[in-house]
Amino acid sequence: MPTDAVERFLAALDPEHRETVGARSHQEQERLAAAWEEELASDDELDTLDELSPPAAEAEAARRVLERGAG
Repeated sequence: MPTDAVERFLAALDPEHRETVGARSHQEQERLAAAWEEELASDDELDTLDELSPPAAEAEAARRVLERGAG
């Protein structure tokens, strides 16, 4: 299981977005990973989903970060 925030964020993305984000600079990847971690920490709805399926919660947070234009 990846422990680095960037690696975890990339693992949470669907394959198409993983490739796109993976091609970006490491600095941009770190920025997106930080936004992703903030999304996971701040959204109560994701807490509930995390109890049922941590990978689903991580994927939903990653989708939200990219959808907001952070990606």
